Amino acid sequence: MSDRFSEHIVFVDESGDHGLKSIDPNYPVFVLAFCIFHKTEYANTLVPEMKHFKFKHFGHDQVILHETDIRKDRGNFAILKTREKKEAFLNELSDIVEATKFTFVASVIQKEALLARYSNPENPYHVALGFGLERVFFYLQSIGAAEGKTYIVVEKRGKQEDADLELEFRRVCDGNNYQRTALPFEVVFADKKSNSAGLQMADLVARPVGMKILRPDQPNRAYEIIERKFYRNGRGQYKGCGLKCFP
Repeated sequence: MSDRFSEHIVFVDESGDHGLKSIDPNYPVFVLAFCIFHKTEYANTLVPEMKHFKFKHFGHDQVILHETDIRKDRGNFAILKTREKKEAFLNELSDIVEATKFTFVASVIQKEALLARYSNPENPYHVALGFGLERVFFYLQSIGAAEGKTYIVVEKRGKQEDADLELEFRRVCDGNNYQRTALPFEVVFADKKSNSAGLQMADLVARPVGMKILRPDQPNRAYEIIERKFYRNGRGQYKGCGLKCFP
């Protein structure tokens, strides 16, 4: 592999909206999920596993696994309207998430608390991005993999939003971060229809984190699986490391 590139790739997706003007009382959080893969594991395990899964359930691999559509049985997922089919589908999907090796970082912005604390709060997306990029860097540093350029793949959202995100991304990577150091990251904007296995994984794991924060006592099998994948510090703790809640 070229010395210019790291052996890892990161996929980022969100759950909830980052707006502060009207907050959904049922989901007043914004979650940004970062899935960090070794490229070999990603190419040899997750990509083919997802393809086989789609072939089995849909007969082709062009379906994009989207958590909201699966949850609401929309579009291609209308086939899941019987309880038995849905349970079997979700169990298989959970098995893929569980079997895939990746390290997980999530930033959760509690929007009501943010508004209560700050008279002029920053954009929750930008706050979450900063926390996430710092922790991805800490993780890569901890395994001796911070050398070389690591690509951070995010989904396109719109011309202005993407421009704002890229500006914030470069600000954080240029040294406006906890360590006041340059981060060796480069952003890649992927089309919503790109059918990226990594982006689909990030989409699937983001909401369970938000639900765990909002309703900690509610059964949450998806969270139990991904909890084991959080980046942890030397003492094995993930809260504040792999999982950052703010404020």
